[in-house]
Amino acid sequence: MARAGLRRERLTAADASNIVIDAPDQVNAFLMAGVLAPGRPVAPDGGVDLAAVRRAISALVPAMPRLSQRVVPEGRRFAWDAVPLDLEHHVRLVEPVDGRSGFEALCARLMVTPLPLDRPLWELLLVPGVAPARVGMVLRIQHAMADGLAAVRLVERLLGPDGMADATAPTDATEPTDAAPRAPAAPSPLRARLRTLVSGWERTVAILRPAVPRTVLLGPIGPRRGVAFVDAALEPLAAGAASVGATVNDALLTAMAAAAEAALRARGEPVPPVLPVSVPVALGERGRSGNAVGVMLVPLPTGESDTARRLRLVAELTRERKPDARARGSFELTRSRFGTRVFARFVRYQRLIVMFATNVPGPRHPLALAGAPLERAWPLAAIQGNVRLGLAALSYAGVLGCAVHCDADALSADVVADALADEFARIAALA
Repeated sequence: MARAGLRRERLTAADASNIVIDAPDQVNAFLMAGVLAPGRPVAPDGGVDLAAVRRAISALVPAMPRLSQRVVPEGRRFAWDAVPLDLEHHVRLVEPVDGRSGFEALCARLMVTPLPLDRPLWELLLVPGVAPARVGMVLRIQHAMADGLAAVRLVERLLGPDGMADATAPTDATEPTDAAPRAPAAPSPLRARLRTLVSGWERTVAILRPAVPRTVLLGPIGPRRGVAFVDAALEPLAAGAASVGATVNDALLTAMAAAAEAALRARGEPVPPVLPVSVPVALGERGRSGNAVGVMLVPLPTGESDTARRLRLVAELTRERKPDARARGSFELTRSRFGTRVFARFVRYQRLIVMFATNVPGPRHPLALAGAPLERAWPLAAIQGNVRLGLAALSYAGVLGCAVHCDADALSADVVADALADEFARIAALA
């Protein structure tokens, strides 16, 4: 029940669907891992002044209300409920890890660790041992708070250029950004309703259609996850992609196709003729929602040894499909709680896509946590339904930071990461 005199803000349909779809075996959270250099709370030897970090975060809370709100049921809907924020829980120092591989292993475990719904839906972990005189940082956010784009904007607020709040940034991470064009004028309500019904029927039927043969890329997702980070210099990669009329996002998808092929061959598995991938695209209007994405399905070609030719094919596919994905908006089934439950069941048996990929626009300036410079950053997205392989990328400080996330009992994250790095090098060499 709402507190007397206070009106709770209800979650938008898109945000609420991310609460409904969250499951103990498939945690619906976005994670950003990073490496902090010495500065203010991080000592030259890698020690951490945890109290200083908590003070810096505490100063930001008034301007970022989602940090102190939990989600509660309100009738048949969900609402944001302000609660006292326990920073001793939300900002913690964890046990040291053994270098970068230990950091990757920690992130893999966190991808199957639920965020408690009786608290605000985020946590910030500081991780000693990632590298000499460096400290790891892991920010986890439940997707109801933010999609990938909104999460990066939230990170920009938490990690301002000097570790303080960015006074020029919007007061909430859910404000519209320039990452997508503004939506055109809305059609009449009846016309919009009919278009939604037709589009929803088409996409729901498509989930049930076996577009790809049976493959190890699809199946029940186990609790043991694999995570591997990959770095690619952004300027050479962009130049190589541009030489054939492609973008960095096209380069990412091209490299992912090559990496998935390598992972399948390493297991002695057949390679399907195409590898359909689900790619989120930013929508023009976000409003107060933390989630505003459409879904673009791209059938990535396989069996193409010529990197330039594969890259051109992928670029043609994305140019053709992105406008339609933006026009259709979010998946129709996920616009209600009942529809989201149906969707969550369907996607555990679908054969429409075999991979997830996302490329999030990076922060617009160098970041620091309470004065400790952020040197490297990797985003990590959930794998859900029956899709066992995902890839997320973020551009920061001249580097495209990528994170492979997979079911470790089905695929090797290291094999995927090595093949991804090799294909990035081949694309850069096209310039």
